[in-house]
This record gives sequence, C-alpha cells and structure tokens, in this order.
Amino acid sequence: MSQSNEATGKEPGLHIAIIMDGNGRWANRRGLPRVAGHRAGAKAVRRIVEAAPSLGITTLTLFAFSSDNWGRPSHEVSLLMRLLREYINGEVRRCIDNGIRLSFVGRRDRLPDAVRAAVESAESATAAGKAMHLRIAVDYSARDAILSAIGRLGPNATPTRQEFAAALGAAMHTTELSPDVDLLIRTSGEQRLSDFLLWECAYAEFYFSTRMWPEFDAPDLEAAIQEFRSRERRFGRIQRAAVG
Repeated sequence: MSQSNEATGKEPGLHIAIIMDGNGRWANRRGLPRVAGHRAGAKAVRRIVEAAPSLGITTLTLFAFSSDNWGRPSHEVSLLMRLLREYINGEVRRCIDNGIRLSFVGRRDRLPDAVRAAVESAESATAAGKAMHLRIAVDYSARDAILSAIGRLGPNATPTRQEFAAALGAAMHTTELSPDVDLLIRTSGEQRLSDFLLWECAYAEFYFSTRMWPEFDAPDLEAAIQEFRSRERRFGRIQRAAVG
C-alpha cells in the first residue's frame, strides 16, 4: 500500500493526507445543524482537490469516514452516507475532465448498496486519470487494516516491507503500492492521528491547522506545503555535510 520515495530514488509529486476535522463544530458555532457543516465540508473538498495538482500533489488521501464513526447517531450516519453518495456521483465528471483518478480505501462490506455501487462506478470511470490520484478513506481503520493484512499473510509469514504493504493494500481494496505520506494535515486544532494511515505515515511530517475543515482553503493548503518544504527530512540519517 505504501512505497517510500526515498527507496525508489525518484522525485514524484507529494502525497498529502488530510484528516478533515471540524465540520460539526463549525456548524455549532454558527447555530446551524450539523448537516450544514458536513455540506460545507464537501465544498471544501472540492476546493482542495482543484488546488492540489498545481501545488505539486500527485496523491491526495482524505479521511472521510472512520470505522469508529459507525458509533455516531444513526441519523447522522445515514446523512453522511447520503452526502458521500451525492459527492461521488456529482464529482465523477469533474474528475474525468481534470484527469483525476478517484479510488476508495477501506472496508466496503458495511457500506449501503447505493454507496458501494457509486464507489465502484466512480473508480471504473476515472481509472485513466493521470494528473492526480484522489483517495478517499471510507469505513477505514489503520489498525484493522494491519490486522487484516497479517491474517492474509498467514501465521508463519516473514514478509518484506513491500510484501506487507501489498497485503495491507489488498485488505483495504488498494491493488497497487502508493507513495508513503509526505505530509499529514489535520484541521480544527486537534493533534492526533485517529487511526489513520499508521503504516504510511511512518516518516510523514505533521501539520496541524486551527481552522475548521469547512474554512480550509487553497491558501491554507499552500501554507502547509510551504511549511513542509522548510523542514529537514533525514529519514533517520545524518546530513552529508554533518558527517566527518
């Protein structure tokens, strides 16, 4: 599921992962129902997806619905599933026109039939996209994915990192290796991973924004990337200039 850019020696575009947090709080602060926050959050997704390719992002992974989110009130879960289906169906044409490949990471057996059908249709329709790979994590848990990958490999397996990554991808319906996460962004001021891309974020830089997700815009994304590019990434090594 992940492949280190360091290991390949290539200079691909960035893999940015975003925990889109704060929709409900954004709505509550404005005296609006939570649904208004989720709808505003969907608009923020469109803004960020449109801006991403020009900022050097070739893989963008968005955390839309965690496995733990099934524990929310049933009416909110139903609303989120309906909004997800509406977003997918409404964005397919835009993705095709802009060369964006759309795929989904996570379990599918618990998704409503209409959502699962929309997921599969969107993946097929946008498969030829080359400008950017947009991955949306739905019913996703990194710990569950790791456990599932271990089960696929068997009790006596001693896999390489690449073999384990492939098993991890198969567990979450990803059939290819994708780059490790370069930068993980979380909005709303919270500072935790929340069971998101634990394996892929082994050497990721973290950036925490106080802005709620519906407020997050292209300049905020650009600022996060500028901050990322100012950091020194050593991957456990020592800079050549410091050796001697």
